[in-house]
Amino acid sequence: MDALLNMSPQALFAQLLIGLINGSFYAVLSLGLAIIFGLLNVINFAHGALYMLGAFVAWIGMTQLGPWIGQPDLVVNYWLALGLAPLVVAVFSVVIERTMLRRLYRLDHLYGLLFTFGLALVLEGLFTHWYGAAGQSYAVPPALSGPVRLEQLQIVLPKYRLWVVAASAAICLATWWAIEKTKLGAYMRAGTENPKLLKAFGVNVPLLITLTYGYGVFLAGFAGVLAAPVFQVSPLMGSNLIIIVFAVVVIGGMGSIGGAILTGLALGLIEGLSKVIYPQASAITIFIIMAIVLMAKPAGLFGKTA
Repeated sequence: MDALLNMSPQALFAQLLIGLINGSFYAVLSLGLAIIFGLLNVINFAHGALYMLGAFVAWIGMTQLGPWIGQPDLVVNYWLALGLAPLVVAVFSVVIERTMLRRLYRLDHLYGLLFTFGLALVLEGLFTHWYGAAGQSYAVPPALSGPVRLEQLQIVLPKYRLWVVAASAAICLATWWAIEKTKLGAYMRAGTENPKLLKAFGVNVPLLITLTYGYGVFLAGFAGVLAAPVFQVSPLMGSNLIIIVFAVVVIGGMGSIGGAILTGLALGLIEGLSKVIYPQASAITIFIIMAIVLMAKPAGLFGKTA
């Protein structure tokens, strides 16, 4: 606590910004997991690997695609990669869902978890074989490079990290609004509670489930593209993050859309502060909070008790 009291406002703000950036990634990834579990009842352990896949697709498009097709000068810019890479990952996930995962929906949760865990190991193994365990990187786009200076507060903030926070907040809010406030969102929620009744009204429930899974994975790919200029792109980047993201989802409440967003942001800030107050425990702060929440409210902070 003394370290927190003795810290300058500029240093404290910088630490909170780091926590907010991490919280932004936690929120987007947790949101994707919450959508998939809440609407499909599948524990998607491959979420971290698909986040990694999004980062790699963007990196390949921006650094490798031109030489591969004999056009060394061809480069996919960041903005195009931000839209295309998550879409590529989503299409890949749709193929997986249509051909394999949907066979497990009526079985115990354990089967879906084991399948997606195996898929994560396969993806990580393939990319480790192709690119090695060392991280890859690509430059921040020119429009987002450099700092933003707040002269009155005497603070310098990197533009790209501010963009990460803004983009994450925008897609989280848009997703929450679409699921909670639109007819499509109502169909998605009804499809989990009474799919036979929804099908009787002429709704293509299997297609709705497929698109839901695809969008949940799209969010993972989107987070991967955002993360690539901040962290190095490596085959293990997802496995290093997925356990924390699962903890965030459990704390917020499995399947809670708003809970995933709010808990992800809050825990990122708490994790950032813990690195100041007691750095030795910063790596386990989220898991301590998860244990306390599960003892006090097993359904999570925003979850519904069965």
